[in-house]
Amino acid sequence: MQEKAVKLDTIGIIPNLQKSGSLEVARELIKWLEDKGSRVLLNEITASELEMPGLAEKPSEIYKTSDFIIVLGGDGTLLSVARQVLWQQTPILGINLGHLGFLTELEQDNMYDGLERIRNGDYRVEKRMMLEAVLIKNNMITDNFWALNDIVISKGSFSRIIQLKTYINQSYVETYSADGIIISSPTGSTAYSLSAGGPILSPDVAGMVITPISPHMMSSRSIVISDKEEVKVEVVGDKNDVMLTIDGQQGYRLNAGDLIIVRRSEFSANMIKLRDKNFYDVLRTKLNERR
Repeated sequence: MQEKAVKLDTIGIIPNLQKSGSLEVARELIKWLEDKGSRVLLNEITASELEMPGLAEKPSEIYKTSDFIIVLGGDGTLLSVARQVLWQQTPILGINLGHLGFLTELEQDNMYDGLERIRNGDYRVEKRMMLEAVLIKNNMITDNFWALNDIVISKGSFSRIIQLKTYINQSYVETYSADGIIISSPTGSTAYSLSAGGPILSPDVAGMVITPISPHMMSSRSIVISDKEEVKVEVVGDKNDVMLTIDGQQGYRLNAGDLIIVRRSEFSANMIKLRDKNFYDVLRTKLNERR
C-alpha cells in the first residue's frame, strides 16, 4: 500500500449510463465540483446526454489530463475504467450506484462528505496489483491483456469439462479436469475466486491465487503463489468451446494447444481511499451484505 499526492484541479467523471439515475447523479456532482473550483471532463457520449458539450473530451485526453477519475457505478464499471487508465496510471475514486461494491469507496448517500474529506487531504492512494496475460497461438504471441480482478479460462456454453495443463514457472502442477480455472490478484480474491472456494487475500499481499472451477478431482485445491512467479496454462484435448475472460468483461475463444501466461503486471490500479477505512472493515460489511 502506497500513498501519493492527488490534486483536485481537473476531475474526469465516468458514469455507467446503463444504471438508472446515473446521469442525474453526474449532473449534481458536476455542479458541486464546479462550485468548488474544479474543472470537470466528460466523454463525448455523457456530455451529449447531459447537454454539456463544453465538458466533452476524448477518453484518452480525460485519462491524461485529469488529476483523478470519479467512476459512478459499481465494481464492474470501476474494473473497466481501471484497464482504460492503465497507461496513464490516473487515480480512481469509485462511487457505488449498485448493490454490492467491494472496490468502490463511497456510497451515493455519503458522496459529498467523502469528497469534502478528499478535498481536505483526508485520503490515501492505494496501489492495487494488476495482472497481465499473454496469449500464445501456434508459438506466436497474439495478444496481451490486463486485469485488476482475474484472468479466467473456462468452458463455453456447450462443453462438459475441459482439460487445462497448468504450470507454475516451468514446473508442471496439474492437468485440471474442470469447468475452468481462475487466476486472481489479491483484489480479485473477493470476486469469482471467492465464489469458487478460493481464499481471500489482503490487497497488501504480493501474490496470486489459482482456483479451479468445479474440478472433477477431489484433490484439487486453490494455490497461492508469489507475485514473482508466473502461471502457464495450456488448453489440451479436442474441446473447441473454451473461453478466456478478462475481469469478467472481455471474452476470447481459445483452441486446443493455445497457451496463456499470467504474471504480475508492471502497472497498478491507483485507488483513492479515505484514511479511516480499511480492507477488513469493508470485507466484513460486504460479506454480511452477501448473506
